[in-house]
Amino acid sequence: MSDYSHREIEKKWQDFWEEQGTFHVTNQSELPKFYVLDMFPYPSGAGLHVGHPLGYIASDIYSRYKRLKGFNVLHPMGFDSFGLPAEQYAIQTGQHPAVTTEQNIARYTEQLKNLGLSYDWKREVRTSDPAYYKWTQWIFGELFNSWYNNDTDKAERIETLTEKFRQNGNAGVNAPHDEDTPSFTAEEWNAWTEEEQYKLTLKYRLTYVADATVNWCPGLGSVLSNDEVKDGVSERGGFPVIQKLMRQWMMRITAYSQRLLDGLDTVDWTDSLKEQQRNWIGRSVGALVKFKIEGHQENIEVFTTRVDTIYGVTFMVLAPEHELVDVITTSEQRGDIDSYIAMTQKKSERDRMSDVKTVSGAFTGAYAINPFDGAKIPVYIADYVLAGYGTGAVMAVPSGDQRDWNFAKHFDLPIIPILDAQKDFETQADATKEGKYINSGMINGLTFHEANKVLIGFLEEKGIGKGKINYRLRDAVFSRQRYWGEPVPVYYKNDSTGEALPYLLDLNELPLNLPEVDKYLPTESGEPPLGRAQGWGHGSGNGYELSTMPGWAGSSWYWYRYMDPKNAEEFASKDAIDYWRNVDLYIGGTEHATGHLLYSRFWNKFMKDRGYVPEEEPFKKLINQGMIQGRSSFVYRVKSEDFSKPVFVSAGLKEGYEVSALHVDVNIVENDVLDVEKFKASRPDIAGENATFILEDGKYVCGVEVEKMSKSKFNVVNPDDIVERYGADTLRLYEMFLGPLDQAKPWNTNGIDGTYRFIRKMWRLFYNDAGQWMVKDVAPKPEELKTLHKTIKKIEEDIENFSFNTAVSAFMVCVNELSAAKCQSKEILQDLVILLASYAPHVSEELWAALGNEKGTVSKAAFPKWNPTFLLDAMFEYPVQINGKVRISIPFPTDTPAAEIEVEVLANETVQKWMEGKPLKKVVVVPKRIVNVVT
Repeated sequence: MSDYSHREIEKKWQDFWEEQGTFHVTNQSELPKFYVLDMFPYPSGAGLHVGHPLGYIASDIYSRYKRLKGFNVLHPMGFDSFGLPAEQYAIQTGQHPAVTTEQNIARYTEQLKNLGLSYDWKREVRTSDPAYYKWTQWIFGELFNSWYNNDTDKAERIETLTEKFRQNGNAGVNAPHDEDTPSFTAEEWNAWTEEEQYKLTLKYRLTYVADATVNWCPGLGSVLSNDEVKDGVSERGGFPVIQKLMRQWMMRITAYSQRLLDGLDTVDWTDSLKEQQRNWIGRSVGALVKFKIEGHQENIEVFTTRVDTIYGVTFMVLAPEHELVDVITTSEQRGDIDSYIAMTQKKSERDRMSDVKTVSGAFTGAYAINPFDGAKIPVYIADYVLAGYGTGAVMAVPSGDQRDWNFAKHFDLPIIPILDAQKDFETQADATKEGKYINSGMINGLTFHEANKVLIGFLEEKGIGKGKINYRLRDAVFSRQRYWGEPVPVYYKNDSTGEALPYLLDLNELPLNLPEVDKYLPTESGEPPLGRAQGWGHGSGNGYELSTMPGWAGSSWYWYRYMDPKNAEEFASKDAIDYWRNVDLYIGGTEHATGHLLYSRFWNKFMKDRGYVPEEEPFKKLINQGMIQGRSSFVYRVKSEDFSKPVFVSAGLKEGYEVSALHVDVNIVENDVLDVEKFKASRPDIAGENATFILEDGKYVCGVEVEKMSKSKFNVVNPDDIVERYGADTLRLYEMFLGPLDQAKPWNTNGIDGTYRFIRKMWRLFYNDAGQWMVKDVAPKPEELKTLHKTIKKIEEDIENFSFNTAVSAFMVCVNELSAAKCQSKEILQDLVILLASYAPHVSEELWAALGNEKGTVSKAAFPKWNPTFLLDAMFEYPVQINGKVRISIPFPTDTPAAEIEVEVLANETVQKWMEGKPLKKVVVVPKRIVNVVT
């Protein structure tokens, strides 16, 4: 093909890859393995916009590169296909969610294939496929049949727990369990019926049923995750969400809190991502303290990391959902308490946690007693305390906490200054004499650590508390009152007292398929949609669980299914798992930091405990790609009382008018110039035929702003349109060229022309303007060898460092230099094609075949090796000095401009680390000597 026709070339090679199974991979190979994975996409009806492929293109470049480097690469794709949007569409239209999901997957698959992504499509999985969720249900069952042994620090089969009970009762059992678990002896256990014993084990299992405060959305008839709630309403549909205590399935992820923390030290993730997980898990060392309640038998138990501040406690706060609120509230305060609880129910947990400005609460009428000095302390409720965090109660020290101080000021409560035992006592001596601090009982004059040791000893001696390590992480709610999710493989059978107990389905009864229902709404009596299924039960009138699993269930183990996706006998064979082991490179968004990634790590550790997988951590290296933001365009409508004849003024002229800025579809704007006729046709609601446009130089110029890419802002760019006009190779290169992979960057369609011209310029190294083949078997010139080998070195280093944007720059420099040298050497140009193949695979395949490799594919070639001989005098190793100390050396071609050196030095990960986030003052590049960075 003598002319570069991207449509013809890309269709040709995509068909070739599919027909030849080019990227199909086996589970055994003499080559070293490498597993590259993209985070599971949910197939929405809107399809992909140009922001979505960023991570997919990056993972594909790396996958293709590793193949060229001699690795057996697993690079699969599938779909997280259960979800609320499909269910909402089903409710509105009556169409089964499976139909909508299938259509959306077909659309996604077409778009992904059009980008030339090298997935092994034979391994595609879908979480909504019964053949897949059979094994999600099986994992649930394994969790149900397990407990966590703190002594061995791992999960074990429930039979090992019942054997302990048989021999010694539960006195010596060190395990997480329900709070209401009774103590019993071996004799008592052995005297119980099988049913009674089974009922007791439910309090220890890793998945269990309990009352939990959840985000309940009456409009959707379902529990929502925190991510699905925004400003007190559902993100989907905008329905009000309240806090409600409901019977739910739970996952005992808290048993793994310390291991989830420890594992972060073993993986190659960004520090910011690790810190998010550490903060979410929230390890605190402190003490549990019991406060008696005046006139009641019950105690209020609080966890505090600062026992030394207990002398400054002037009030206590309970979560509105705390079980003691109803018990201790006096009749005089009942109305205020009930009103406040009703108001709190309208807030999501996330809103309550993030709202640091609002001060609100209500007095219960009850008083607690400080166990150290006997002071009476009023007990309030407030929404900034959450039932599921710690004990759901806090001892408020307004002199030491801003939120407590605000609360005390609002309710005119005392604020007692206390000696801060965390500081050195001597430094506060003068302040104490001046009366700014009070003496703090038995800890006066002690350091922080000494004070806590003394006070915890006192608590334990008096039986009113104990030292404790606490975690902020809570057990995960595992129920959703929806239709479109995995059925929980459980049926209920009444015991001798009439209580319905959950029983697990056997493996040979799985999958438990979703039944047909007449509507995708809750029943008239308020049961979840599965309650509508006729005759759906486990025989003898034993009903199945009517809630379904949450969206994160299927995505918490999917990387293993890719290893062996067609296996009907087990979730994946031992041979496949032992070969692939875990994911070497995982790419996805930061929004999954505290949801999917925590649950995945939890399930992976559990599977390791039970001997099903060999690795403790599922994802060795994790990269969060940045967001591609939209470049919004605006028109400016002149404000008027009569909009029947609207007037729009061009951006450069708007200063003389009072205007309203309105978003306009970026797809009818080119180089910031509006296609006025298309605008009038597309927006008759605000423009239409009666609209007048005040132009500048005969054009209507739009205003511009960088925003999140979304349909509501009319700034969504469809990748299909870009591929049609410029080709997938151009899109792939341009998305990488926009900036560092992990940083946000704005999309600008205007800039894509440069990348398109680059590909055509490279094509001209092989074919001239007349379409004649230019490549010859001639010896390369020295300057051509220098250009090629510095490019090989640069591309290899950049890909290994995931610096894809600087690699694109290197390609452009290389092609410019080879064009200037009028290079025709096959030896040079063939290696250039291999280098480019990871980034622009279609044009590379076409040129590879034209070079005489007609029966092969460039995907099977070997990545070229750079020869330092050809780089003599062509490279200089620049020492990089940061604030006076050399921290790294970076090689650059000797003719690299200072401005380019400065950009690459500042983008270097090591340089950024030593800059410590401080603002840059200056960079000095001394050619062929040194680079100085000053912050």
